[in-house]
Amino acid sequence: MKIEVVRPWELTADAVARWTALQSADRVLESPFLSPHWPRAVAKAQGAPTDNRGVRVAVIGGLDDPKGFLAARVSAFSAMPAGAPMCDYQGLVAEPGLEVDPRALVSALGVGRLDFSEMLQDQQVFAPHVRGSDVSRVIDVSCGYAAYEAERREAGVSALKDTDKKRRKVEREVGPVTFTAFSRSKADFDRLVEWKRAAWKATGQTDVFSADWPQRLVRGLFASRDPDFGGVLFTLHFGDQLAAAQLDIHGGRTVHSWIIGHEAAFERYSPGMILFQSILRWMDDVPYDRLDLGAGDYRFKRELANQTVGVSHGFVGNPSASALIRQAAYGVRQAAEALPLGRVSELPGKAMRRLDLLRGLR
Repeated sequence: MKIEVVRPWELTADAVARWTALQSADRVLESPFLSPHWPRAVAKAQGAPTDNRGVRVAVIGGLDDPKGFLAARVSAFSAMPAGAPMCDYQGLVAEPGLEVDPRALVSALGVGRLDFSEMLQDQQVFAPHVRGSDVSRVIDVSCGYAAYEAERREAGVSALKDTDKKRRKVEREVGPVTFTAFSRSKADFDRLVEWKRAAWKATGQTDVFSADWPQRLVRGLFASRDPDFGGVLFTLHFGDQLAAAQLDIHGGRTVHSWIIGHEAAFERYSPGMILFQSILRWMDDVPYDRLDLGAGDYRFKRELANQTVGVSHGFVGNPSASALIRQAAYGVRQAAEALPLGRVSELPGKAMRRLDLLRGLR
């Protein structure tokens, strides 16, 4: 089958409409990270290389008869998800049952291998190339907040009830709680970025915003006024003080929780949980009915989520040096993880993830 590789801005209006229609037909595919707008936003933030590197879209069937789309960032020898490490989902947006040779996709992109880190696990195209799996957690409030709250209570989760108590406590001890959706406060946005960078530093993680393009990406999405895709800043104030904030991404009927932070001085009131609860209540009055929390085994995600989405990591390789290198790295990783060495067994996997993160930030 024909595969045409184009730059994101070379997609025709008909191709974008087709891509959007395929997303709308499947709730899992409706993630903003899988929309045609995501690779365009990433390409704008990263700049347009003069060679064949950069963000590309593989169009299965070609622009004249598009049947599927896959976005990737192409380098000299390999490809990775467009926007990694800022991208929480990867996947092929395509007609149901479309048969595609993943190695043909790699060849069309002009590289030796395609790496993926959070590929939608139910996509059979990539199943033979999966090396490990995880779950993303999702909150579905399509029946309304009251029904969702009752469902969580019946599941034995007390987090929402406890959050109500803390909301009342902060109102008594600090001041009124004010929630704002689609805030345009640049000061609050800047404060959120400060919180996030401080959290990365405190936990010894890589400061993603030390690279230029991630900052350009989040600032561009915050400034977006596109009703179909962009950043949405949610804020929570206690009295006149910013207590918590999230910069999420919206698309279709989904809001994806992305960059979150809170004021440490208010830790005892769980401002982050109060903000999540406020967002879910706000969804009663807007077209959004799905809050995607992404992957990561955090207690608040386990307690709030009522659905899961399987994701996987691995790579598709054609005969090449880059594929052999990745194969060897996974061999070391799998051998270590099979040994009863505790945290030592996790070191090769952590090293691979860190190298991939640094590759993405270049």
